[in-house]
Amino acid sequence: MLAYVPPGRRELRAQAVHRLQVGLFGLAGMLLLVSLANVIMDRAKFIDASAVNTGAPVVEASETSAKDPLADMGVAPQLPVTTGEKPTVTISPAPPPTPAPTVRAPKP
Repeated sequence: MLAYVPPGRRELRAQAVHRLQVGLFGLAGMLLLVSLANVIMDRAKFIDASAVNTGAPVVEASETSAKDPLADMGVAPQLPVTTGEKPTVTISPAPPPTPAPTVRAPKP
């Protein structure tokens, strides 16, 4: 029959140090994860703020509005009403690219 032997001081200290290491590595990992998510969200907000479309959308009433709701939403091309009409294509230029943000080096 085996008897229970309580852990010695050395074993208790080793367990405490191990728990402390695991806890600190867990906290450091969570801090790293939250910091990374914050950087990603800040970059997304910056890109969203710089990608605002300044041009007003051109919306024209058409005679086929009651017949073709997909053309009204801009999903499908608007078909000509008569055979003599040709569909018009308008292409708007893309906005000029914005320069990348500059990052200053920390002062020592």
